[in-house]
Amino acid sequence: MSTIESLEEFYQNKFDFLPDNLQKDMGHFNVFKLEDCLGDDKPPMNYSRRDFYKIALNRGHNIYHYADKSVEINGTALMFFNPQVPYTWELASGNIADVRGYFCIFTEAFFNEKMRGHIGDLPMFALGGKPAYVLDQQQDQLISSVFEKMLEEINSDYIYKYDLLRNYTTEITHFALKSNPSEALYKHPDANSRITAVFTELLERQFPIENTSQRFTMRSAKDYARQLSVHVNHLNRAIKETTGRTTTHYISERLLSEAKALLKHTDWNIAEIGYCLGFEEPTHFNNFFKKLTNHTPTSFRIV
Repeated sequence: MSTIESLEEFYQNKFDFLPDNLQKDMGHFNVFKLEDCLGDDKPPMNYSRRDFYKIALNRGHNIYHYADKSVEINGTALMFFNPQVPYTWELASGNIADVRGYFCIFTEAFFNEKMRGHIGDLPMFALGGKPAYVLDQQQDQLISSVFEKMLEEINSDYIYKYDLLRNYTTEITHFALKSNPSEALYKHPDANSRITAVFTELLERQFPIENTSQRFTMRSAKDYARQLSVHVNHLNRAIKETTGRTTTHYISERLLSEAKALLKHTDWNIAEIGYCLGFEEPTHFNNFFKKLTNHTPTSFRIV
């Protein structure tokens, strides 16, 4: 079953501690050697979503399961993972002790406060994108050297080290943008995961709401089942099995998240926001919001 691993759970599972900078307003960033996070005393990596971005350089014969794709790579792979899509990897052959590499994790706020646009719009992080890049020996050395600089910088006392770390991460993404992602698809993790991944992509395509003429229209499980050409009961079972939530709950949570963002970050009136989110009457929006938050949209806005 797919769950969402938080930053706190990541650190507790891998290292049994929480870093001091976990809650900084500037966002969070950290970098690791892969071998330091593996071993018999470490819990296995579950097929799940995370609430942070991840870039990994892995060496060996491995299979990467990512949304509706599985990529088998024997060599060095540069992988990009976003918070919207569940993923995991498994050892295809050899010994786990032979696995070597690096990875960095970071929150959306770490980048979006300092860059134009949205990091999730980059092709390697976009929903439905291709996250795997196979590297030759020279490329492996190049990216490894950037990760080594990250490891050195994260432990320094340099006052602007996070700006430098942001630049190193950007350097890796630009390297990937100039390269060709792997097309070596292996198999779907399972049918339920595939359906859930495509459903999630359809849902996310409708956000963010950027102007009052834009409207969220696919509000029911039947709408998505129709688009996916599956029976609504089949869709509901797949999403329940994969996420632990009902389809209606999943849609409502995303709708509520967008409603909160619009209430806090726009000057649109309540009727406009409700209409954009697919509610025909302001009272319907008020009832929806109050049921899930115990606040009216107006009272939430002024808190």
